[in-house]
Amino acid sequence: MRARSLAEQQAVGYADTLREILQQPATWRGTAALLREPAVRERIAQALTPQPGSIVLTGSGSSMYIGECLAPTLQAGLGIPAQAIAAGTLLTHWRSVLPPGPGLLISLARSGDSPESGGVVDRVLADRPDWRHLVITCNANGKLATRYNHDPRVSVVVLDERTNDRSLVMTSSFTNLLLAGSGLLLGTQDELAEEAVSRLASTVEAVFAHQADALAELASRDIESAVYLGSGGAIGAAREVALKMLEMTGGKVITMAETFLGLRHGPMSSVRPSTLIVALLSPDPAVRGYELDLLRELSRKQLGMATLLVGENLPADVIAQGDVAIDLHGLGYDGELPSHLAGVVVGQLLAMFRCLQLGDRPDTPSQGVLTRVVQDFTLHGTDA
Repeated sequence: MRARSLAEQQAVGYADTLREILQQPATWRGTAALLREPAVRERIAQALTPQPGSIVLTGSGSSMYIGECLAPTLQAGLGIPAQAIAAGTLLTHWRSVLPPGPGLLISLARSGDSPESGGVVDRVLADRPDWRHLVITCNANGKLATRYNHDPRVSVVVLDERTNDRSLVMTSSFTNLLLAGSGLLLGTQDELAEEAVSRLASTVEAVFAHQADALAELASRDIESAVYLGSGGAIGAAREVALKMLEMTGGKVITMAETFLGLRHGPMSSVRPSTLIVALLSPDPAVRGYELDLLRELSRKQLGMATLLVGENLPADVIAQGDVAIDLHGLGYDGELPSHLAGVVVGQLLAMFRCLQLGDRPDTPSQGVLTRVVQDFTLHGTDA
C-alpha cells in the first residue's frame, strides 16, 4: 500500500488514512516533547490552579471516548474525581450532570469547530463561572482555539498541525489528544515519561513492520459483525475502534463495544458465527485474569468466528486456530495509557483493511451521510 504513488493511493481512497495511521509513532514523540515545553506546562498548571474539586472531560464521538480512556488514569494520578461526559449531554443536561462546586472542564477536539464544542464552553462559562477550562485541540484556527483568547479562565493547548487529520475518521488526532491529556500528570508518579512514549512508539512501529499482514488477512474474512472488549479505561478504546470499523465500512460491519465482564450480561447472545471478537487486554495481571476467563468461556461455547487479541505476553492457551494475536512485545508496564494507544492503532488498521476489502474508500466513507466536522445545527436554550 505504501509503495503505490500518492496519486494511486488517492485514486483508491486511502492516502490520508494510511498516512495518518502510520505517522502516529512520530507524532507521539512530538506531542511528548510539546508537553514539556515551559509555555505548555504553564497553561496546564494554570488550568489546575487552584486545584479543582472535580474534572470533567468532554467531547463528541471519538473525542468523548478519549475522555473515557483518560478519566481513570487522571483520577488515580491526581487524586481528583474525574469523569467523561459527552458534549451533547452537557449541552442538554448540564444542570443535572455537571458536578457541583468549582471544577475543571477539559474539552478535547480535533477541529474545535463542531457546534457542541463551543456551545458547551459558552454555557459553562456563563452559568458556572467558578469552573476553569482546558482546551486541547489539533486545530490552531478552530473556534475552540481562538474564541476564548481573552478569558483568563480558559487555557488552550494546540497540537502539531499534522495531527489535524484530513481523513473523515479520526486516527492520529485521537491518539495524540489522548497522549496530550496525560500531560496533566506531569510531575506526578503517574507521569508518562518520554522514555515510555519512545517504547510505545517503537512497539507500534514493529506492529506496522511485522504484524500488519496478519491484520489484513483477518480483515479479508467474511466478518459481518464485531464485538470489541476492554476493561476500565480501555472501554473508551474499545468504543473508539468499534466506531472506526462502523464508520469505515459504512455500517456494513455491525459493531458493539462492551466490557469483558459486561459481555456475559446479555450482549453475549449477539455473538454469531460471523462475529469477530476483538480483545484489548489489560497490562494489569489482576484485571487480565478476568479477561482471560471470559475469552476461555467464549472458546468453550464456540462463540464467534475468531478472536483478535491485543496485548503483551499473550498466553498460548487462549489463542485458538484462526485467531490473530498482536503481541505488543517490548511495551512494558507504564500504566494503562500505552496499552490503550497501541490497541487503538491495531483497531484502526483492521478497520482500514476491512473497508478496502469491501471495496470502499477509507478517506471518505459514508459519503453524503457523514462529514469531517459535524455541520452547524441550532443550539436551543435549555434549563434541563
